[in-house]
Amino acid sequence: MNYRHGFHAGNFADVFKHALLARLLVYLTRKETPFRVIDTHAGEGAYDLASDEAARTLEWRSGIGRLADLSDADAETRELLAPYLDCVGAFSADGRPALYPGSPLIAARLMRGQDCAIFCELRPDAFAALRYRFGRDARVKTIHIDGYTGLGAYAPPKERRGLVLIDPPFERTDEFEAMFTAFLAAHRKWPMGVYALWHPSKNAAAERGFLSRFKAEGVKRALRLSLSTASGGEGLRRTGLVIVNPPFVFEEEARKILAFLAPRLAREAGAGFEIERLTGE
Repeated sequence: MNYRHGFHAGNFADVFKHALLARLLVYLTRKETPFRVIDTHAGEGAYDLASDEAARTLEWRSGIGRLADLSDADAETRELLAPYLDCVGAFSADGRPALYPGSPLIAARLMRGQDCAIFCELRPDAFAALRYRFGRDARVKTIHIDGYTGLGAYAPPKERRGLVLIDPPFERTDEFEAMFTAFLAAHRKWPMGVYALWHPSKNAAAERGFLSRFKAEGVKRALRLSLSTASGGEGLRRTGLVIVNPPFVFEEEARKILAFLAPRLAREAGAGFEIERLTGE
C-alpha cells in the first residue's frame, strides 16, 4: 500500500465528501439515542497542510482554500456548511487551515458523549498517527486491520443506529468489487444503517457496473451524488458518493450544498453536479 492522503488532503474531493458526511452526522445527533461510526479506511485522522506532502501538490488551494471566505454565500448555505467548517477551524491569511480534518476527526468532533466510533486503518504509519490522535478518546477504538475485514467484524453495532463510511484509496484494480462486496455483506446484517461509499470517477465502465449493482442486488434507498470540477483533462476531475438509507432531509440539503460547491470548486468549463436515486423504497 503506497497511498498517502497527505498529498491530497483538503482537495475538492475531500470538500465534497466531508461536507456531506457532516450533514449525515448532524442528522444522527438529532435523536438522543447513541450511534456508532465505522470508518473503514480512516487514514491518519487529520493532516497538516503546511507539511512537505501538502506543499508539493497544493491541492488544498483548489479545495478547502476556496471556502475560506463565504461572504458571497446565502444564509442557508452557510448554515448547511457550518458543521463541516467548524471542524476545519480557522483559516490563515493565505486561506489555509492549520489542520485539515479527515473523516475520523470530523466524526469525533460531531459525536456526542454517548456516541462511539471504530476507525480502521491498515497502513502501519497511518495507523500509528491515528492511534496517537485518538488514544485518549474513550469513545473511539482504533483498529489496525483491513477495513473490509473490520466492517465484516463490527457490523452490526450494538447501538443499532449508525453510519459506515467506506472510503478506500483505490489502489486495487478490483476496488469497486471489493467495496461493494464488503458493503453488501454488512448491509444484509445491518440493513437500517446509513452507508456512505466514496469513489473517484476515472473509469466510466467500472463506475457504471458498480452503480448498477445496488438495484441488481435489491438494495433499497440508494442515492448517488457526484461533483465535477471540469469536463476533461488529466488527474481526478470528478468524484462520487453513494448514500444508502439517506436521512429524509439529506437530498434537499445535498442539492443546496452542491449547487454552491460546483461553481466554487470549478477548474475549467464543464464543472457541475448530479444527484440520482439509484433505487427507491
